[in-house]
Amino acid sequence: MWNKAIEDAIHKVGSNMANHPGKLPHIAEGQQYEWGDNDDWIEGFYVGMIWLAYEYSKDSCYKEAAASWLGDFKHRLDQHIALDHHDIGFLYTLTAVAEWKITGSEAARAVGLQAADTLCKRWREPAGILQAWGLESDPENAGRIIIDCLMNLPLLFWAAEETGDKRYYEIALEHAFKSRKFLVRGDASSYHTFYFDPATGNAIRGGTHQGYEDGSTWTRGQAWGIYGFALAYRYTQNEDFLKTSKSLADYFISHLPEDSVAYWDFDVPVGADTPRDSSASAIAAAGLLELLDHLGADDPERAIYEVALHRSMKSLVEHYATSGNPEAEGLLKHGSYHVRGGRVPDGHMIWGDYYYLEALIRLQTGIRGYW
Repeated sequence: MWNKAIEDAIHKVGSNMANHPGKLPHIAEGQQYEWGDNDDWIEGFYVGMIWLAYEYSKDSCYKEAAASWLGDFKHRLDQHIALDHHDIGFLYTLTAVAEWKITGSEAARAVGLQAADTLCKRWREPAGILQAWGLESDPENAGRIIIDCLMNLPLLFWAAEETGDKRYYEIALEHAFKSRKFLVRGDASSYHTFYFDPATGNAIRGGTHQGYEDGSTWTRGQAWGIYGFALAYRYTQNEDFLKTSKSLADYFISHLPEDSVAYWDFDVPVGADTPRDSSASAIAAAGLLELLDHLGADDPERAIYEVALHRSMKSLVEHYATSGNPEAEGLLKHGSYHVRGGRVPDGHMIWGDYYYLEALIRLQTGIRGYW
C-alpha cells in the first residue's frame, strides 16, 4: 500500500539529483532547498536517501550518484571541515557506512572508521559524555549533551563490531546510559539538553535549545529518543534501553493531535498558526518500526505501536507529502527547524525527508536503513 508514495519520493530524489548536480541541500524557506557545499550537519541525509532509492529501485544511477560523494566526505574528515559537533554519525552512517553495507567497498569502510575515530575525540572525562557542540574549551558547551546524539551512537557500535575494539562500544554504551539517566524524565518526557560540570562530571541541570522552554518536551527530541534507545537495545541487548524506547513512544503517541502528526513541542500552546513538525513524526515512525522489530508477537503494546505507526504514516502520505507538486524539492511539508530561534518554522527538512522515505521502504520491503 506504500508503493505509490515511495515511487513519488524516489522520483523527487532523482529530480533533485538532476537539477542540482554536485550540490547538497541546506534548509531554506519556501519550496526549494538551498543547494551548496558539504559544510553542515545534515548532508548525510540526502546521500542516505539516494542509497535508499537505489536499494528500492535497483537503478544503478542512484548507486553511482551516492557513491560519488564518498571522496567529498573523506576530504571533509581529512580537513576537519565543520566537524566540531557530535553529528558525525548523521553524516557518515548514511554515507560511508551505508556504502560499505550495500557494496562492500573497503574505501567506504575506512572512511566510516575514520569518522568513528573523529567522533571519539569528543569523549569527555570525567563527565563520561560525548560533547554535543563546540570545542572542549567552549565555556557554554563543554559539559553539554543533547538527545539527538543517540542517533550518532550507531556509528560507534558499528565500528566496534567491525574492528573488535571495545572502546567504541564502551563510549557509546556509557553515553547511552548517561542519556537515559539525565535526559529522560520520570513521566517519560524528555529534556533536549543536559549540562554537566566538565571538571567534576557533576550533573547540573536539564534545559532546551530548540524546545518551547526548559521543562517542555520538544517533539523531535522525543522522537530521537524513541529511535535512539531502540537502536541502543539492538546493539547491546540491554533491556533498560528497550523499556525506555517504549516509554518514550507511549508518551509521544498519547500526546499527538487528532491527525497524528506532531506540533513542534508537546507543551507549546496550540493555536491556528502553531507550527507542526512533520519531521518529528517521520523520525518517530522510523523509530517505532525499529522498536517493533524487538517486540514479540505477544507483547501487549505491540498492537498500540502498529496502529499508531500506520495512522501517522497514512497522515503523512495523504496530508503532508509533496507528491503532485513539482515545485517542491522536499518530500514533506510542514517541518520545523528551530522555531524557538526563528529559523524556518514551516518548511522542508531534509532529515524529515530521509526518515519518511526510510519508514516507507521499511514498511514495504523490510529494509531497515543503515543505523
